[in-house]
Amino acid sequence: MSKATAKGQAHLVRLLIAAGKATPSPPVGPALGARGVKSMDFCKEFNARTAHIEPGVPVPTKITVQPDRTFTFVTRTPPTTWLLKRTAGLEKGPARPGHEITGTVSLKHVYEIAKIKAADEHLKHLKLESIASTVIGTARTLGLQVVP
Repeated sequence: MSKATAKGQAHLVRLLIAAGKATPSPPVGPALGARGVKSMDFCKEFNARTAHIEPGVPVPTKITVQPDRTFTFVTRTPPTTWLLKRTAGLEKGPARPGHEITGTVSLKHVYEIAKIKAADEHLKHLKLESIASTVIGTARTLGLQVVP
């Protein structure tokens, strides 16, 4: 038993799991099994909660494991890089970020992605323009040129 569990503190596990495709195999099984949680229970609940999302979309998940081995989890919107690559039709980012232009994305798409990201709890206090500017910065690191 770890020191944190012995003291009665909760563990925080952060995973990137495909929507509707959680299985007890890695990375879910080992991450939760090490903390004494039945991974099958988590997988059933996660797949039920993400059933409305297109299968295969990566969903960042924060799992809080209590000392009595119960858990709660919060799902977020897909990563900005995944949304941008999907919009631009890219398989992967550039080999040299900032030096190569791999594609273009319109300002309309940037604002659509910002609207999606605005649903996240940690971004609710920001204006849509602020979120859009971070999306533009992420697009630049992916080698995408933002056009009006």
